[in-house]
Amino acid sequence: AFRAQLEEKRRRGQLPRGVRYLVCADPPGPRIGNGGSTLHALRCLEEQYGDQWTSFTVLLIHSGGCSQRLPNASALGKIFTALPLGHPVYQMLELKLAMYLDFPRHMKPGVLVTCSDDIELYSTAATETITFDKPGFTALAHPSELAVGTTHGVFVLDPSSLSGEGGLQYGSCHRFLHKPDLQTMQQSGAVCVRGAGPQPTSPGSHRGSECVYTDSVFYMDHGTARRLLLFYKQMGTLGCEIDAYGDFLQALGPGATPDYTRNTSNVSKEGSGLVAVRQQLFSLLQGTALNVIVLNNSQFYHVGTTQEYLLHFTAESKLSFELGLQPVAFSIFPERAKSSDQLSIMQSILEPGCVVGPGSVVEFSRIGPGVSVGKGCIVSGSCINFSVDIPSNCFLSSVSVKITDQVEFVTMVFGVGDDLKKSVKSLSEIHSLQFFGASLPECLDLWSIEASDQLFSEDTRLGLWTARIFPVCSTLSESVRVSLGMLNSVHHRSAFKLSGFQLLSVEEMLAYKDVEDMLKFRKQIYDEICLQRQKEKS
Repeated sequence: AFRAQLEEKRRRGQLPRGVRYLVCADPPGPRIGNGGSTLHALRCLEEQYGDQWTSFTVLLIHSGGCSQRLPNASALGKIFTALPLGHPVYQMLELKLAMYLDFPRHMKPGVLVTCSDDIELYSTAATETITFDKPGFTALAHPSELAVGTTHGVFVLDPSSLSGEGGLQYGSCHRFLHKPDLQTMQQSGAVCVRGAGPQPTSPGSHRGSECVYTDSVFYMDHGTARRLLLFYKQMGTLGCEIDAYGDFLQALGPGATPDYTRNTSNVSKEGSGLVAVRQQLFSLLQGTALNVIVLNNSQFYHVGTTQEYLLHFTAESKLSFELGLQPVAFSIFPERAKSSDQLSIMQSILEPGCVVGPGSVVEFSRIGPGVSVGKGCIVSGSCINFSVDIPSNCFLSSVSVKITDQVEFVTMVFGVGDDLKKSVKSLSEIHSLQFFGASLPECLDLWSIEASDQLFSEDTRLGLWTARIFPVCSTLSESVRVSLGMLNSVHHRSAFKLSGFQLLSVEEMLAYKDVEDMLKFRKQIYDEICLQRQKEKS
């Protein structure tokens, strides 16, 4: 998917010229996490360029994994998440390239690692530059609410090491905490006074003035990258998921301890030998410097869940204001279509007579005249050419699949708050799985589907992600119609039989996805919008 999207962008001239682009798919086998992917990408660089790669300044972007918390990005990758901005719409890749445009000029050869679902906006004085030139690791640090720190990485800074003042300071990190609780942040000295730079709080400081400094992007020099590559080669194959932030950065700084290597509470799937691999990484990286670039006038935004996606794109959020996000971006959206300003329409065609409720996102879709989209919905990659009421808080995303030689279509539907990462180990526990406000067994009864071992595509992870409940159809619009029939049957507690359909899980949809056909559908919408705009100009 990544390679196909990059080729399309290169063809349109939408990528900077004179830059090498390398797409590295994870090796076959068990998931290896973004840390394992980082190690594998280093190996791909060496195999592609030999020793020449050690003179490169590398931007390494993780394209997004399974994206279980934002499944409209699952098929093509979070890095190609559309933004409600530009003509045609920008994607996260373009925003990343724009945000980091100045970095290479002030960076020694090395690797800058970033994820595809975060945005860092900052302000520095005209004379201040962000420089990556120190050995070891160097990370950006952003002032954040304490609640944000519990779901991200937090730096315990050494105040005596800080140089500079105002918006940009350089220093070192005593210890790195990965998704710590409030008590751990307080006890470790990570909590600072907001507005005073990274100064630890005193016992009498007001609680509302507290902040922590959280992570986003990190750099490693080539000496460090080579050490990690050698470690990966010696390992042979990884049988577990490694976190590039939690498992690399927690080993750094003079205050690092190996205690975290045995803590697997934040791990969704432990995998084979995780603790042993963490301990080896700790031994390898212990004593390596963790330098920190403190950006006091900065904001870190995460757009990796359905709730965050809706918040930032449809509400009057700070991100929306700072980026100038538009309610309607590169779309055909007649004035007669009823809508609210609090929505986001991206590269879509909406016909007169449709209704889109406030707080909803529609991307890469065709919406007909008899369609009513409720509040707080996400509609992606779909064609809805029949009259239907889509209930509020509905997630709907269509995927082209090729199981044999023929292109077919499957549409996943959920509630936007449904937990696709949750799984249980036995059929007796599936009552705890919730689908649009109902337990999964209730839904199966309405759809006349038997709860059996064959219902799930993984026998040890029974969840909404692996449940074979989504019908395969011969056309895109029929796929949407049938899946919305499923959803409405749950919404109204009425029967809707799915017997006679081949059913896939979301996991299987991604295994059978036909990226070319999905891009073809987007291109058709793109061409039609361009044609309409040319007609309007003439």
